[in-house]
Parts: sequence; structure tokens; C-alpha cells
Amino acid sequence: MTRLARSVPRMTTDLRTRPARTTLVTRALLLRFVSIVGSSIGFYLPLSVVPLFAAQAGSDGGAGTVALLLATVACELVTPRLIAVLGYRWALALGLFLLGAPALVLTVASSTWVIIAVSVVRGAGFAVSVVAGGALTAMLIPAERRGEGLALVGIVGGVPGMLALPAGVWAAAHWGYEPVFVVTAAATLLAMLSLPGLPSRTPVAATGDHHGVLAGLRNGLVMRPAVVFAASAGAAGVLVTFLPLATGPVWVVAAALLAQPAASTAARWVAGRLGDRFGPGRLLSYGLVLSAVGMAAIAVTGSAAAVVGGALVFGAGFGVLQNATQALMYARVPAGGAGAVSAIWNAAYDLGMAAGALGAGLAVASVGTPAAFVLTAVAMLPGLAVVRRDRRP
Repeated sequence: MTRLARSVPRMTTDLRTRPARTTLVTRALLLRFVSIVGSSIGFYLPLSVVPLFAAQAGSDGGAGTVALLLATVACELVTPRLIAVLGYRWALALGLFLLGAPALVLTVASSTWVIIAVSVVRGAGFAVSVVAGGALTAMLIPAERRGEGLALVGIVGGVPGMLALPAGVWAAAHWGYEPVFVVTAAATLLAMLSLPGLPSRTPVAATGDHHGVLAGLRNGLVMRPAVVFAASAGAAGVLVTFLPLATGPVWVVAAALLAQPAASTAARWVAGRLGDRFGPGRLLSYGLVLSAVGMAAIAVTGSAAAVVGGALVFGAGFGVLQNATQALMYARVPAGGAGAVSAIWNAAYDLGMAAGALGAGLAVASVGTPAAFVLTAVAMLPGLAVVRRDRRP
């Protein structure tokens, strides 16, 4: 009885003195969500529409997409310098404007060179918006809840993008191309109304060369997670490019392409919670193994269950790696290095997808699509050695 009586006030004291959990969703982060949704719609809504628009106009259907991706990667690596000069708010405003406004040009012109020029400008705008926005978002999220915050941001941007991609094709088929391009411009330009409530300037350290992209590229603590993520992004590029060519029934392809991003979104949230508790570095090997197993299962192209199940497992692994690598990279640089991390991570994403699609294209021509999926799974396994090395003191 005495022990019980003594334990009660002690427990009460512990509860009273326990520090309150840091607020995750602040007013500034809610305002940032507006520009995240705007840039996601602005990028994905016309992504599959522009090739159809170009083909109907007698232009090269793939030229615009290639130009968009190349411009995105090129500008991602120089955006931190732009942030240092303009600050977060103006850089993000410039990115949103360049991403959305040029789409209006396609309502009055449809030549190949116009489509390419518009795609280049939009790619530059997307690069600036995701890098500047990513660095700003990292600053708005408490460090002790970084994984959970990044997962929430991934959901806020991922769901509109997942819906906008098929919605753009559907709208173009029913209402024509012009409404798609007008909505693209409107979504991004209206999102700019949220920017005055966001922080304007970067931390002073961001202007130093020792926190820039080149320094980040020389930093093994930053680059090892980036390399691991690039390997999984390469597999994602293989999946979205060659899965439609590998299986017969359309419903199987549609189900797999829906299962993959849905699983990624859910896994990012789970990984964020676990990463904040146990450390994001511990999740990398699990993400790689899940990604490789899922891709190997997809190689059984004659089985609908294997294809859809494999896409689900791959999506889970990819989502884990999306969250864990990004959180780990941000944790390894001071506040002034957030812009460089955002640039490197996004470049790893885009370059990985492009390299995966290109490499698999060469493999498909030689050994066929199922074998290319198997080779893609095997190609991710050396990432485990990178993870193991990264854990060494």
C-alpha cells in the first residue's frame, strides 16, 4: 500500500514535466500545402496530354516529354544558387509561374518547336518549384518529426498528382486540350496567392559554398542515400515504361499502376513514423529488399496476381526509400544545406528514372521484358553494400 501511494505522485510529476510534443502542422506548413498541390497538378495534369496533343498536331509526341525531363534535371542542380539570391518565396513564385503560365501558349500554337520550348520552360519551373519548395518545407518541419512531416508532404503532393495524371487524359478526350492547359495554368498561378505567408529568406549559411550542391556531391554522407534512392527510382522508371508492354489484359496494367503509387504513399507515412522513432537509416535495407522482391515478382508477366502483387510490394519498398533517404539526407546537413539536399534528391529521382528506362530499353531488345524486370531487381541489390558501408562509423 505504501509503494502504491508513493508511486502516484511520482507518476503525476513525470506526466507534468514531460515536454509537449512539437506541433507538426503549423499555419506556414498549411500554406505550403497549397503550393504543393498547385505544382503537383501543374506538372501531372498535362504530362500525358502533351504527347497526345503533339501527335494530333503532326508533331513528335515524345519530344516534349524528353525536353521537360532534361530541363528539370539541369535546373534542379542550379536552383540552390537561385534560392540564395532570391530567397524561398520569390524562387518558389518564379517556379510556379514558369510551370503554369507557358501552358497557355499551347492553346494558340502546336508546332513541334513551340511544344519543345514550352516543355523546357515548364521543366525549369518544375525544378525550381520542387527544389525551392522542398528546402522551404524542410525548414518548416520540426527536426524531431522530420520523417512524419515528409510523409505528410508526400501524401499532400502525391494524391493530387496520382489523380491529375489520368484526369488530364480523360478531360482532353471529353472536352479537348485547351481546358487542360487552362486549368494547368490556373492551378499553379492561383497557388501563388499562398506565398506571402511563407518565410522569405534562406538561412545565412545557405550562401556559403560549403553548403552548396557541389559540396553535397562530394559528401559521402549525403550521396550514399542518394545513390540508394536513385537505384530504386531507376526501377520505378522501368515499371512505368515497360509494364504496359509486358502484360496482356489492360485491367492488370491499370491495377498494377494504381497499386504501386498507392502502396508508396502508405509506406511513406509508415516509414516516416518509424524513422522518427528508430532512425531512417535502419529502414534503407528493408526498402531495397522489398523493391527488389516486388520487381522480381512482376517478371512473372503471365500471372495477374504476381504482377499486381509485385507492384504493390515494389511500391511499398519505394515509398520506404523515398521517405528514409530524404529524411536521412536532411539530417546530415545543417539548415543552410537544405536547398542542396533538395536538389540532389530530386535529381537522383529524375536521373534514376530516366537511366532505368533507358537501360531497360536496351535489355528488352536483347533478352525480353520479363528478363529485363529480373535484371532490374538484381541491379538494386548492390545498394545493400552501400547501406552497410553507410552504417560504419
